Amino acid sequence: MKSILVTSFVVLALFSGAVSAQDNIEKKKIEFLISSVENLKGAKFIRNGTEHNGKEAAEHLRMKLQNALMVETADDFIKLCASKSMITGKPYIIRFSDGKTIKSEEYFRQKLKEYPSTAK
Repeated sequence: MKSILVTSFVVLALFSGAVSAQDNIEKKKIEFLISSVENLKGAKFIRNGTEHNGKEAAEHLRMKLQNALMVETADDFIKLCASKSMITGKPYIIRFSDGKTIKSEEYFRQKLKEYPSTAK
């Protein structure tokens, strides 16, 4: 009986460590996405018709992330925090310095594909 308890404890500890590591990877992915907007030179983040610079956009996204209850992955972050206004339902838009615009969801999905799979 004692060996079963010890084995169960070890398995739970290993599983817990794996979940924690996965959580950490997802947090790094989310920060990578937010930083990508924060560091866009000359771009505007358009939220409910109002333009914001990268720093303001990043602050808003971090605030939404902090208040979000169901964000566990970078995909959750994109769907629940970074794609549209939860109040108006209007999509967020990014206008680059060359005038080109893109929905933020599309931008973040492209950026997520750029996240290095070997990043720790």
